[in-house]
Amino acid sequence: MQDYKKIDYARNKDVVLRYIPGHFITPHSHVNYYMDLSDMKARQREARATGEEMAEMYIASTVVDTILCLEHMEVVGAYLANKLTKNGLINKNSHNTIYIMSPEYDSSGQLIFRENMDHMIKGKNVLVLTASITTGSALTSALETIGYNDGHVAGISSIFSAASKIMGIPIFSLYTLTDLPDYHSYASTDCPMCRDKIKPDAICNGFGYSVL
Repeated sequence: MQDYKKIDYARNKDVVLRYIPGHFITPHSHVNYYMDLSDMKARQREARATGEEMAEMYIASTVVDTILCLEHMEVVGAYLANKLTKNGLINKNSHNTIYIMSPEYDSSGQLIFRENMDHMIKGKNVLVLTASITTGSALTSALETIGYNDGHVAGISSIFSAASKIMGIPIFSLYTLTDLPDYHSYASTDCPMCRDKIKPDAICNGFGYSVL
């Protein structure tokens, strides 16, 4: 594995994207960069800075009742909600607060919400928060499940995204392909690194990576 490279966020020195070039296998594709977002998700100072920068994208324009956190983004989600409520963002909750929740997954990987969580989704404006977006497969499932449970998708936010929108909904991310123009994602059956017999460096998912 190569050493980390990093990109500093222009407005906040505590928001730092760390990545490793290589050949990585994700659940949905092969990619040439692994995004190590673990510190941004779990370290208090970086998580706070990340959440607060994300909040700037919604403060003036978006009603948020619930933040649905994918890929272990709950800490960032809490700071995002704190920033939004401090700035008086209007929501429809009678409690005048923002729910922060994570989905459960069934054996097939489909998102589910138990009955005790239903009131956090049904009739609510749900902001979907995730770490990174490549193919958008997992995100699409989340959006469909929100709609099935009578929720309204208020927005999509991520640390890094290779896509600009999913299902017609714009994605607001701190880092995009403008920051990493040579980032590539390939279907497992059409990966040029595999064709060139470049051994994969690691298998990775929302939890992290395992070196092969």
